[in-house]
Amino acid sequence: MKNLLPELIHLPKIEDPRGNLTFVQQQVHIPFEIRRVYWIYDVPGGQTRGGHAFKEQEELIVSLSGSFDVVVNHGSGTQTVHLNRSYYGLYLPAGLWRHMENFSTNSVAMVLSSTEFTEDDYIRDFDQFLNTRRKGI
Repeated sequence: MKNLLPELIHLPKIEDPRGNLTFVQQQVHIPFEIRRVYWIYDVPGGQTRGGHAFKEQEELIVSLSGSFDVVVNHGSGTQTVHLNRSYYGLYLPAGLWRHMENFSTNSVAMVLSSTEFTEDDYIRDFDQFLNTRRKGI
């Protein structure tokens, strides 16, 4: 079974007195071609987002504003990563269960995805996810 661990990636940060700039390039900073970009915002207090795994999709999650936690389960344990800087991204390979929680006021989460949206790629049942992981799929 391939190694399925999240990785915190330090993105380039160009500092300038007029304002800082950070960027990400496919196949340079992240190991996939970007096929889709979406963002999550205006999350009401106490709400979570996500709660699924992907069969194929890889992601990079960046906090563009504010902060939130990404809780990742790889089938044998859970890891929580706090994102609060726009020059850090959390790389998530396919096959990890994840959800996002503890959104601060006015937070914005940007997600770079390796695939276009397809419902068939989602694993939305946690027991099915665990069974998939046990089988090494």
